[in-house]
Amino acid sequence: MADTTISSIFTELSKLDEDTFPPVESWNPPLCENVHMKIDRNGKWYFMDSVITRERMVKLFSRVLRLDGEEYFLVTPVEKIKIEVEDKPFTIVDFEFSGEGDEQIVTFRTNTDEIFEVNRDHPIRVVTQGTNDEPSPYALVRKNLEGLISRNVYYKLIDMAEEVSGSFGIYSCGNFFRLD
Repeated sequence: MADTTISSIFTELSKLDEDTFPPVESWNPPLCENVHMKIDRNGKWYFMDSVITRERMVKLFSRVLRLDGEEYFLVTPVEKIKIEVEDKPFTIVDFEFSGEGDEQIVTFRTNTDEIFEVNRDHPIRVVTQGTNDEPSPYALVRKNLEGLISRNVYYKLIDMAEEVSGSFGIYSCGNFFRLD
């Protein structure tokens, strides 16, 4: 049954235009409870404890991801699957700067090849955790779905950061985003 469910979801997703996101918020299909899917802290996707190695499949699944309260789901018009997410569903794996000073623009790329500018609609936030106050930096990718900024991207951003009013951060789209 689980293989049939994934197969039917993949079939539904294959019909979607690659440049648009489906209206998952308006779909309310029944929950399919016999499938275990997970996204680990590094952004790897798993189906029934096996890594999904097909990038196209991961990209398609990421397009129908929805966060309801504290729970994540893959949603199509015909079924919904709960997906365990260890931290955040996306990982920010690369970035580019253009422009200078407070007019510069920072553009992020996720592990699923979504590209977006850091701005008021896509802010950066840093949460400190643990006994060492280790930073966990995040950026809002879309709607209410965030991405964990990978360590190498975060440290490169720190290297480029400037101090403003006692905080270290970067400017993007005319806004200052703290990195500390």
